Amino acid sequence: MNFVDYYKVLGISKSTSAIEIKTAFREQAKKWHPDVNIGIDVTEKMQLLNEAYLILKDSEARILYDIEYDKYMDYRYIKENQSIYSDVEEKNYQFSNETLERWISNARKQAVELAKQTLKEISSLSVDATKAAGKEMGSMLLYYFIFGVIILIIFNTCK
Repeated sequence: MNFVDYYKVLGISKSTSAIEIKTAFREQAKKWHPDVNIGIDVTEKMQLLNEAYLILKDSEARILYDIEYDKYMDYRYIKENQSIYSDVEEKNYQFSNETLERWISNARKQAVELAKQTLKEISSLSVDATKAAGKEMGSMLLYYFIFGVIILIIFNTCK
């Protein structure tokens, strides 16, 4: 499993408070929401944001994550100083805490489901909005038709 820097994902530091994590998540979620990024597939980004938030908002998971985070940063520092660090090393990193690894795996699954649910809701809202707009347009056409008939009647009686 790849190690992901959830602090970097949310654009925060390791010393950020729980309240600031929530605020950062909301800001990033607004920034990357599909409604804001029309025509751009932001599914992966939203999944990653949700995953990061699910781990960092839970105090127990965050404690375990912070321990693993420090180990990962040490690992990365050593590899970089040996001039052998690459993206492959990130993929080869072995978690030292199986519980955290399981929690992250579950968070990833939940994040995928949240993203799917969000996209489903957005498409449902789009369909509902289109139907409502069509209904409103039909009503407006009826009003214009009635108004036009009344104007014609008034115009013909005034002649």
